[in-house]
Amino acid sequence: MTLAELQELHSLPFFDLLKRAREVHEKFWPEGKIQLCTLLSIKTGGCSEDCAYCAQSARYKTELESHVLLEREEVMKHARAAKESGSTRFCMGAAWKGVRGGTPKFEQVLDIVRDVATLNMEVCVTLGELGPAEAGQLRDAGVTAYNHNLDTSPEHYPNIVTSHTYEDRLRTIRNIQDAGISVCCGGILGLSETITDRLRLLEVISNFNPAPESVPINSLMPMPGTPMAENPQVDPFDLVRMIACARIAVPGAKVRLSAGRTRLSDEVQALCFFAGANSIFYGEKLLTADNPEAEKDLALLAKLGLQTLEPNRALEAPGIDPFSPASPSPDGHLHHHAGVEGATAGCC
Repeated sequence: MTLAELQELHSLPFFDLLKRAREVHEKFWPEGKIQLCTLLSIKTGGCSEDCAYCAQSARYKTELESHVLLEREEVMKHARAAKESGSTRFCMGAAWKGVRGGTPKFEQVLDIVRDVATLNMEVCVTLGELGPAEAGQLRDAGVTAYNHNLDTSPEHYPNIVTSHTYEDRLRTIRNIQDAGISVCCGGILGLSETITDRLRLLEVISNFNPAPESVPINSLMPMPGTPMAENPQVDPFDLVRMIACARIAVPGAKVRLSAGRTRLSDEVQALCFFAGANSIFYGEKLLTADNPEAEKDLALLAKLGLQTLEPNRALEAPGIDPFSPASPSPDGHLHHHAGVEGATAGCC
């Protein structure tokens, strides 16, 4: 979709927008099931990046307790518990700028992925930047999806991160797509962005080719010690509007209701599900932020009569759309898919 189309959509009266989104949701997701995902931080803190919202950055004085890469059996304990509680996707996040093949830490991650893949769960990782060789190794080890969020618009991005560029993010996503791994890519609301920034993010994501498999929509959880510690809470109606716009803009993707759910009432979450959210991160922690307890989530889904999605280890990455031969880069120009590094894009 174009920015103009998204702006027209976003400006609709609230219930008109929800009606449009619901129609799209029922067409593309007629079963109406919710996917339960669990996210585990396998390496916390000490990151060299300067993302202004993140407590894991080594550049800020926060109360976060850092830990090195978890041992394989410790990760497996969490993965087994996630499966037993109903999660069908196990996501593992590491606070690194990126990974490089042949290094001990990357080999350790590959071993962990191989073991988690034996549990018949979808396996997602978010490890920062990676090249084509590393993407291929992750695919061969059993990774079914890679999370790499764009966070916000290309224009606003330099205001929240300076240690890497938007093009760096797009390049990694291109490598993921070329390796045949599904892409999980979304953004964060509450980064002092404008409505236009939010819609520009959706414009970029909606023009990925192949399309993303999932789009997480996060609300900022302000972390003490970070530059955005005092940012105001995202308006719940703004969140629901963004969920609805994401559902319409990327109809075939799962829209994940992600960080910030601890601040949402059951009623607001119900509106998000109605507007097109069909996946949640489930469990006590979402990397470093609190997450609603599993029992509370299951009780809410039961109240709403919503069933949960089964695991799909055979998940295939979306294919290239032959009728959409070009995708926009952050500068707004069109680049053909083949042979253009970083032309298209596609963290929990």
